[in-house]
Amino acid sequence: MPTNHQLRLFNSLGRRTEDFTPAAAITGLYSCGPTVYAFPHLGNMRPYVFADTLRRAFRWKGIGVRHVVNITDVGHAVADTNTGEDKLEVAAARERRSVMDIAAFYTDAYFADIAALNILSADEYPRASGYVEPMIEFAAQLEKDGFTYRLPSGLYFDTAKDPGYGELAQMSTEGQLEAARLEYVAGRRRKTDFALWRAEEPGQRRVLRWDSPWGWGAPGWHLECSVMSMALLGEHFDLHTGGVDHRELHHVNEIAQSQAYLGDGQPWVRYWLHNEFLQLGAEKMAKSAGGAPRLADLSEAGYHPMAYRLFLLGGHYRSQLDFTTAAVDAAQATLRRLIARVQPLRPLPAVETLAQAAAAVAGDPAAQRLLDDLDAAIAADLSTPKILATLQDALREPALTPDGQRAVVAAADALLGLGLATLEPADLEHRRAIGDLNTEERRAIEDLVADRTLARQQRDWTRADQIRAQLDELGVQVTDTSQGPVWQLR
Repeated sequence: MPTNHQLRLFNSLGRRTEDFTPAAAITGLYSCGPTVYAFPHLGNMRPYVFADTLRRAFRWKGIGVRHVVNITDVGHAVADTNTGEDKLEVAAARERRSVMDIAAFYTDAYFADIAALNILSADEYPRASGYVEPMIEFAAQLEKDGFTYRLPSGLYFDTAKDPGYGELAQMSTEGQLEAARLEYVAGRRRKTDFALWRAEEPGQRRVLRWDSPWGWGAPGWHLECSVMSMALLGEHFDLHTGGVDHRELHHVNEIAQSQAYLGDGQPWVRYWLHNEFLQLGAEKMAKSAGGAPRLADLSEAGYHPMAYRLFLLGGHYRSQLDFTTAAVDAAQATLRRLIARVQPLRPLPAVETLAQAAAAVAGDPAAQRLLDDLDAAIAADLSTPKILATLQDALREPALTPDGQRAVVAAADALLGLGLATLEPADLEHRRAIGDLNTEERRAIEDLVADRTLARQQRDWTRADQIRAQLDELGVQVTDTSQGPVWQLR
């Protein structure tokens, strides 16, 4: 029988690999989600594929998990600063649409991309705008406890009151000051002090505004994650994930305000996991840099979304990856070969956990050895490159029985999430993209999707099936998610 290897994860808090031991029957997992002011680019999608791999590892190990991913639709100032315009307000002015329209449109774009990448749905996708009152209460408690000071520009957290400030970033006080945002804020005591509440500037009325003890304004960016995670996962939970760019600022400030609020001397979150940057040329991908490619751009160029997922999984999540045409070409070619080799093995068994896989390969020593390799790889801080290598070994191993081979391939795919059980060679052919549609075509599809949703709500399953058939004829694939239907062209 394969060994059940101890799951070990690299904890950014201390920069060491540690055994993961859940604190409760259900593991609490919070992932920093999108700020919905623009289309997500390829670099934005790496944290979600990484968090999805973690989810699949928990499922494999039989660890129950409750996953929360926030939607930032308020509070994120331009350039991550403490003052100035909100990113959504700037986008609304640029595109001449309401802030609500901007948030809804780009939230839908995010859900379409994670569906295309076969990312498991989180249990909750809370919107920051729905938690402003609890944020005000949270900040008021910090003020009552003496951790803040008021300025005309808002309410600020006094980082001098936190002797452990910056532990996650592993910076000296001088290093923290060097890394802090360089914007000038009149009256701010230290550059590391950050806004809990951003007040309206005199004579200027914000689009996104709420009344508070510190005047009309909006919450600071860092506040939302502390408040929403505690509301949905409890005051303390196991894991928090995000991009490595959050490790020196956003997550440092989350920890400071959360542990000050709790005041119990215990770590707010025990494990902090961060994925590395995706590089485009010599620079990390960022919306602010402009020109960063999107998943839709890859589809337009004839690449399947799973080719991009495979490209990401080919590197360890803590390693920087260079995005090049040659790299995605190689991933697409590898995906084609995998599909060609897996096709004759179908149907694959339903294997998602180590226990299911072990039962499926009983009596097959070669399969048990490969299954042990898979388990060792995922347990070693989510080593997806080793899982891919083991998958290739399983497709070439002559000692495997047919059933053993099917089980090992299904187990590897359950961890990788490439959809090898259903992908066809034709799926990798160039497909029409949403951007190819004219306004009338797009409106007709959206009307059909809306009609199908209404039919399902009314439990008119016959009508819903008829509409899905119409959509199929149009080459439209509809994926039902917890946030509603997401559609794309096949």
